[in-house]
Amino acid sequence: MGVLTTYAPTICGLSSFSASLCDGMEASGAKVQVVRIADGEPSEDPRVVGELTAGSSSSIAACADTLNRCDVAVIQHDVGIYGGTDGADLVEVMRALRVPAIVVAHAVPRIPTPEQRAVFETILDLADQVVVMTDTAGERLQTEYVVHRRKVTTIAHGATIPAAAQVKRGGRPTLLTWGLLRPGKGVERVIESMVALKDLRGQPRYVIAGPTHPRTLAAEGEAYREALKQQVIDSGLTGTVLFAPDYRSRASIAALIQSCAAVVLPYDVTDQVTSGVLVESVANGRPVIATAFPHAVDVLGSGAGIVVAHDRPDALTAALRQVLTDPRSSGAMAAEGRRLAPTMLWPAVSKSYLILAQRLVLERRSMA
Repeated sequence: MGVLTTYAPTICGLSSFSASLCDGMEASGAKVQVVRIADGEPSEDPRVVGELTAGSSSSIAACADTLNRCDVAVIQHDVGIYGGTDGADLVEVMRALRVPAIVVAHAVPRIPTPEQRAVFETILDLADQVVVMTDTAGERLQTEYVVHRRKVTTIAHGATIPAAAQVKRGGRPTLLTWGLLRPGKGVERVIESMVALKDLRGQPRYVIAGPTHPRTLAAEGEAYREALKQQVIDSGLTGTVLFAPDYRSRASIAALIQSCAAVVLPYDVTDQVTSGVLVESVANGRPVIATAFPHAVDVLGSGAGIVVAHDRPDALTAALRQVLTDPRSSGAMAAEGRRLAPTMLWPAVSKSYLILAQRLVLERRSMA
């Protein structure tokens, strides 16, 4: 299997997704090679056998050549990660492929520019199969873009649950927002809610875990984090709202999730169809409070959490109060998350990709 993606040492959700997918496919017996989207910092991972450099025709040719030596190319696609106008470098790579290509669509933009639409639809046309992670994403893809229905497959986003995670709860109940921090995460909404929750017994605290997103750091530095810290001070929440900016391993993230009372995803975006943070949180058995972005609506609909409208700060505060004061309700949410977990774990997800790849290889051979 050849995988084209961002990859370590690049820090982003797509890189983490790809590493977990590669681990899972290798555990099932597949040989995996990665062509990494170059970002100026070399990778020491032995899986990485090449790099795709933005705007380089020789790099595009080399990338395609490397992927053609594999049985199937798995191409991770998201907005803004490929070079060329609106990611057109990927089109050139795919035109040079001679092996089946699976495109994993991590985003399905609702209102693309004409140029973005043209590039994305060309990528969809060149793909043998397009993977989305929820049925809602698949419906949007087929409704708003030109793509044949038979090409679209839904495979859930994977999650990791360490076998021996150390769960430590007790003391002050903790609300948690985790992942790469950047404007649009909506953290300021939860800080506002914490003011209204001061009356609760047990003095709940709010932890914001994770480093600033590398792109945000490069463009704006720590301006967003500093603004949040000032909001905490101005709101009289010092000691109640805490920042934990360290980058964590998968095991430590899982332990952090399992130690909290609830995970809060107060995102500003209204069209996000994929969230690894959401899936990891649900699979680790914690109630999730989220704004109504599409992936949250899909995953939490059966009762693993509470979805609140983006423009209802009172609803967010009420949901947080509920999980902190109603153990029966929060326990039911946690139980539903644990029920959903087996379908989300990386071994099952990775096998779905391998089954899909094997089918495409057989179909290609039958046409030869």
